[in-house]
Amino acid sequence: MMANKITDETLDYVGILAKLELSQEEKEAARTDMERMLDYIDQLNELDTEHVEPMSHIFPTVNVFREDAVTNGDGHEDTLCNAPDRRGRSFAVPKTFV
Repeated sequence: MMANKITDETLDYVGILAKLELSQEEKEAARTDMERMLDYIDQLNELDTEHVEPMSHIFPTVNVFREDAVTNGDGHEDTLCNAPDRRGRSFAVPKTFV
C-alpha cells in the first residue's frame, strides 16, 4: 500500500526528538517502519466505528476499591523496640545541621 511518505526532514526531526544518531541504513529501515505504521493507522481509520462504544480497557472491569480500614494496628511499638534512642513514638537521631 505505502501511501504515506516520510520525508528526510521529518525523519531527521524525529531523530533529534529521540536523541538518535542513525546510519543511512537505519534511517531507511526507520522510514519504512514509520510509513507502514501510518498506513496501518489509515487502514484502521477506514473502519466504521459509529455505533461502537468507547472503552478504556479490552476486558470488562468493575470497581475494585475497598473500604480503607486499618486491620492490623499501627505497629509503632514493634517498629521502635530495637531503636537505640527514642522520644515518645519517634526515633531520636543526632542533628544533621546547625
